[in-house]
Amino acid sequence: MPCWYYDKKELRETPSILDGVTYETERRYRKEGARFIMECGTKMGLGHNTMATGVVYFHRFYMFHSFKSFPRYVTACCCLFLAGKVEETPKKCRDIIKTARGILNDNYFYSFGDDPKEEVMTLERILLQTIKFDLQVEHPYTFLLKYAKCFKGDQPKLQKMVQMAWNFVNDSLSTVVCLQWEPEIIAVALIHLASKLSKFTVLDWLGRQPHHQRWWDMFVSNVTMEILEDICHQVLDLYQSTQKEGQEPNSPPQKPPSRADSPTTTTGAAAAAAASAGAAGTINANCPQQPAAAPPTAGNGGLMRINNIQTIKSLANAVPVAVVSIPPPSSDGLPLPTPTVGVAAPLPPPPSNLNSNAANYHMYHAPPPPPPPVVPLPPYAANAWTQQPPPPTHYSTAAPPPPMPPNMGPGPPGGGPPGYYNAGRQQQQQQQQQRYQ
Repeated sequence: MPCWYYDKKELRETPSILDGVTYETERRYRKEGARFIMECGTKMGLGHNTMATGVVYFHRFYMFHSFKSFPRYVTACCCLFLAGKVEETPKKCRDIIKTARGILNDNYFYSFGDDPKEEVMTLERILLQTIKFDLQVEHPYTFLLKYAKCFKGDQPKLQKMVQMAWNFVNDSLSTVVCLQWEPEIIAVALIHLASKLSKFTVLDWLGRQPHHQRWWDMFVSNVTMEILEDICHQVLDLYQSTQKEGQEPNSPPQKPPSRADSPTTTTGAAAAAAASAGAAGTINANCPQQPAAAPPTAGNGGLMRINNIQTIKSLANAVPVAVVSIPPPSSDGLPLPTPTVGVAAPLPPPPSNLNSNAANYHMYHAPPPPPPPVVPLPPYAANAWTQQPPPPTHYSTAAPPPPMPPNMGPGPPGGGPPGYYNAGRQQQQQQQQQRYQ
């Protein structure tokens, strides 16, 4: 089975961080996706195990993929859809999407594309391959109740402490502690945190042994106080909303996984030329500078280019645009030469033998093969069903059967002694005839 636990160094080198997403932004995306799963599952009446399983799938998925490639809310719906089937509380995909539509605004729901159900169903296959079909997940809820049943003390205070620890487990799903420690250790740490905050100290418990210094020594071993404090601090950091996080604008709308941006035009090349000219400190006077158009912004302050979106199929059929070649800056102070523009040759036209399929021609698909030749069958005669075929003639020339052995025959003609077996049979038949007379 795969190992789903990582150290802090690996958590700072996730695909999203390597793709340009900051560490704080990635943690915020994980928290938003986890809370969305919890809110969506609560509105649909799902159990805590189902929602927790979906959150664990969500965190494991983004240890292999980037948030820039897969929108977090589409992935969250897919994880909840799969978790419902694994925990035997299935929900229809359209019901999950309908609930998500009521939670998300238009800016976020744009990432579901034109066919949200197809996006979720397609992503489910990627999710299964990513988590390596390891579907069974254990959660701290089971161990929390198991440990609490062994505690002794004031029952009202104990119940209050357990309820607080249960809430901490719910909030821990918004962090990455499920990617760092086993559920038994998480349950111990959050019970320890709840006991400190509720001022309920566990002094005695069932099954206590003389060598047990703390109550969790009976359940887990080799757990230091540093590990428990690290888990507690990660959970407590959720409640400390800093001023920077409060002023951070919402993220721009994410595109569906089945779509991509259009190819980079000369605007990107012009930006590269401006960067090169700025680095060199000289600008060619022969090349007039055009002011760059400001990119459109969304209402929340994030960049958005909704009108500049094409499907992957249309990108494959597009004709290459002009490519601007920019020479390196001159080191002797001479003016830079005018950049040359080379236009790539257009794609070859589709073959002329496609006829009606010319409109559906695709550069990555060969034309369909010609149909196989039709071989006519011989016609049936008018009386084919009434005529009987002639009898076979090979039986008439067959050899006669071999003669029977001498002891099996009825005896030679003329009253000779019969065979061994037939002699006894004749005597038996005579006795039967005399009995019934």
